[in-house]
Amino acid sequence: MKRVLISVYDKKGIVEFAKELIELGWEIISTGGTSKVLKEAGIEIIDIEEITKFPEILDGRVKTLHPNIHGGLLYKRDSDEHKKTLDDLNIHSIDMVVNNLYPFEETIKKQGVGHEEIIENIDIGGPSMIRAAAKNYKYVTVVMDPSDYSKVLEELKSKGETSIELRRALARKVFQYTAYYDSLIANYFNGLDSLEFPDIMTLFFKDKQSLRYGENPHQKAAFYKEIDNLEGTIAGAIQLHGKELSFNNINDGNGTLEILKEFDEPTVVAVKHANPCGIGSGENLIEAYNKAYESDKISIFGGIIGANKEIDEEVAKRINDIFIEIVMAPAFTDKALEILTSKKNIRILKIPNIMKKDYPSLDVKKVLGGILIQERDTKLLDEELKVVTNRKPTDKEMEDLLFSWKAVKGIKSNGVLLAKNKGTVGIGMGEVNRVWAVKAAIERAGEKAKDSVLASDGFFPFKDSVEALAKAGVTAIIQPGGSLRDEESIEEADKNGIAMVFTGMRHFKH
Repeated sequence: MKRVLISVYDKKGIVEFAKELIELGWEIISTGGTSKVLKEAGIEIIDIEEITKFPEILDGRVKTLHPNIHGGLLYKRDSDEHKKTLDDLNIHSIDMVVNNLYPFEETIKKQGVGHEEIIENIDIGGPSMIRAAAKNYKYVTVVMDPSDYSKVLEELKSKGETSIELRRALARKVFQYTAYYDSLIANYFNGLDSLEFPDIMTLFFKDKQSLRYGENPHQKAAFYKEIDNLEGTIAGAIQLHGKELSFNNINDGNGTLEILKEFDEPTVVAVKHANPCGIGSGENLIEAYNKAYESDKISIFGGIIGANKEIDEEVAKRINDIFIEIVMAPAFTDKALEILTSKKNIRILKIPNIMKKDYPSLDVKKVLGGILIQERDTKLLDEELKVVTNRKPTDKEMEDLLFSWKAVKGIKSNGVLLAKNKGTVGIGMGEVNRVWAVKAAIERAGEKAKDSVLASDGFFPFKDSVEALAKAGVTAIIQPGGSLRDEESIEEADKNGIAMVFTGMRHFKH
């Protein structure tokens, strides 16, 4: 008679599954709480102690860790030597294991959970059993997900046994999950000792979302989410309207959020290809939107708009005047949604806590042969601003300088940004030298460059950038400083009456 060992933490559907197995002629071994549930349902079972000839001990910590269990799981059915060993030791085969693990992931997410409770939810016997069954999938069926019960029953009823293809798929599922489970535990222990960069780095993501393609149609792609820290992110967004998000939508949307989170006052960020084409802040959202739109009326077409305040009817009407791929905001008025959803393909994302900033996650970049890992760039300024020119910025200039410094963090290096009245007027990004970025920003700003201020994500290696800015009528500059030729840039600024501020901190973004 075929035997199945059933020991599950998640008991959803287990009674019904066990009854079906009984009807198919299977014998059931069970343990602890699962045994009690099955007995109460009138299902005849063999208690684990009858198999091990040993009681559960240490508050249930040890119950299935026994040769009579693992021998029955691991022996090769086509090996005469293995058969003889089991016959000599009177060990019966176990042909299926149904087990899911203690809820370690759910436990570490609980508010106020203590260390002892977390440790007690590290499963030992369960992973040992399902890994043994998965290793021996040629002969043994292992089921850890209640959603797979129906697949197993279907094959048992139609074929009298499970197929090798199904057993292999279930085994793969086990090894994927136990690797993930152990990664969670390793990460918890890393956290106990504040190890951000341990000797062995394990990363864990789940809830795969299939994507039509990647950056280009010939590239396959998928989106995996973290287990937590989803609040205020694209991964945790509520999609209210439109087609499914694409690879580029998700990437560009994340770039929009990264910039938006720098601003507390009403702000709108317009992004195209992961770079901002317009950023505006104001006393209200319509003022902020108008500034972002006026920054680059052409590039915003087909882009992404992110707002850090509720979008109302007035803003929605302005957005609807042009083609926009995605609109993201913490909330939308009913009238705004009515207006925006009149367009079939626009994607509308509600991100309730859009200004959440305290993410512990690291920044990861994949390279050939490895990964680069660093802390996220969460700081804006590391020290007090230092005015290095004879002329100090006016209060109005300083307001725009701080606005532009927040904004320049979000553009690709070499990156510079011209701003006026808390709105971008020209952006130069992704250039291989800084003066090209400066000239690109000036060209894009046109006449609006006059009386604007500039932020640069890195220092000026030569005075040529300051010379170009002076000719364009720029009145103030904020930059990290630290070049060997800082004095030349300062002298050029003084010569043209430009105020210059050093931050002592750069914000490269590659």
